[in-house]
Amino acid sequence: MRNRVMRPKTTAFFAATMLAGCATTPPPGGAPVPIEREEISYATAPCFGTCPVYTVTVHPDGTGVFEGKAHTAVTGVRTFTLTPDAYRRFAAALAPYRPEAGERLIQPGSPDCGNAPTDMPGVDVHWTGLEGAGQHLSLYYGCRPDSDDRMRTALRAAPDLLPIGAFIGKR
Repeated sequence: MRNRVMRPKTTAFFAATMLAGCATTPPPGGAPVPIEREEISYATAPCFGTCPVYTVTVHPDGTGVFEGKAHTAVTGVRTFTLTPDAYRRFAAALAPYRPEAGERLIQPGSPDCGNAPTDMPGVDVHWTGLEGAGQHLSLYYGCRPDSDDRMRTALRAAPDLLPIGAFIGKR
């Protein structure tokens, strides 16, 4: 009888001990947690109509993930590869608009927007570095943050530098 009572207690003790080994402690002072690799994530936002809605994430090692959400040739997740040069060109096209730190929001109601038409698409770009810290740019295309539209033109053209045209389809 005693062995039957001890088995559950012993099992519970060993299970708790093993789970304790999986516990982690956060880094001191809220420091960023290192990640395995840097990445750039580019996500389009819906519009009133048939604008393609997707997210594409790329890494310097040439790996990429496309997720078609609406009005794209493919829906769901697809993986792809790109050359290091293609990654560098994509990163360079987006680099002038990367915030130095934190995020930049160009949305209706923000200082960079002013009056903007409704139902336009947008884009969110996230840069994540090796140290885990990142920057974020969110642009609603109805806003005009620069009078000659350089930012909007560059952000719209950036996906053309990646081998994802067949996933997106007609635009």
